[in-house]
Amino acid sequence: MFNKFFTTPIKAYQYFSKMLPANCRYYPTCSEYGKWQFEFNRADKALTQTTLRILRCNQLFPGGIDYPIVKFKKPKLLTLCQKIDIKYWIIPKEKDMFYIVKDFNH
Repeated sequence: MFNKFFTTPIKAYQYFSKMLPANCRYYPTCSEYGKWQFEFNRADKALTQTTLRILRCNQLFPGGIDYPIVKFKKPKLLTLCQKIDIKYWIIPKEKDMFYIVKDFNH
C-alpha cells in the first residue's frame, strides 16, 4: 500500500512522457526501472537504486540492458490447482539476489 505513494507519480510521468521522444539510454527505461524497484524493494532502497540509475542515464555511461536486482523470498506453498498470473520473471543472479524481467504478454 505504501508503495503506491511512490509508484503513482511514476505512472503519471510515464503517461505524459509518451508524448515526448524517447531518450533513455537503458532498457528498461528509468521510470520502468523505478516502478519495478518500488514494487519489489523497501522504499529507501528503491529510492536509492532509482536515483543512481537516473544519474547514470547520460552520455558518460554506455547504457544498455540494466534489469533491477532485488532480494526475493519464494512463496511458502504453491498447489497445482492454483492459478498464477505471471507479471514478472525472477531470474537468479547470486545466492539471494535476482533479476526482475517483465513478462510482455501480461
